[in-house]
Amino acid sequence: MKWTKFYLPDAYSPTMEQLVYFHDHTMSIITSITILICILLNSLLWNKLIDLNMNEHQMIETWWTILPTIVLFLIAIPSLKILYSMEELINPTISIKSMGHQWYWSYEYSDKFCKELESYMKYNKKNDFRLLEVDNKMKAPFLTQIRMIFSSSDVLHSWTIPCLSIKMDAVPGRINQSSLMIKKPG
Repeated sequence: MKWTKFYLPDAYSPTMEQLVYFHDHTMSIITSITILICILLNSLLWNKLIDLNMNEHQMIETWWTILPTIVLFLIAIPSLKILYSMEELINPTISIKSMGHQWYWSYEYSDKFCKELESYMKYNKKNDFRLLEVDNKMKAPFLTQIRMIFSSSDVLHSWTIPCLSIKMDAVPGRINQSSLMIKKPG
């Protein structure tokens, strides 16, 4: 993934794949509506045809009220389905606790073996991404259902991996959880 791309990152989880499909679905609806409006405005500007009977028809008013409602349902139903599937926890095999501290994160693997590591930011080098490279990266297995648990020890922190479609806030005194499944290694 490059920083100069304007579209969505490559999907590495089933949730992100659904979000990409939903984005394409919504954009096709928006594009078709925009093209239709442009065609109608163009015909309105260039044609001076006046139909006096059109002022008295209520059928067209009914249709231009019903059609946007149908379009909204075509957008809302897949959106709600994705929102509910993002919150599901389906028998996690492993749990990873992520704790936000001032300028670093600590991770704890506690299901089958107890392993803790702390992840500090690296100083800038030529090929590193600024403020993104760390010394100990969190490692997670792929094709495994993972439960991520987030909390913080001091202030609000945000834990994000865009290609997995996960973004969670770590709040002091509160535990947030999210499910995660990685489809590709890397």
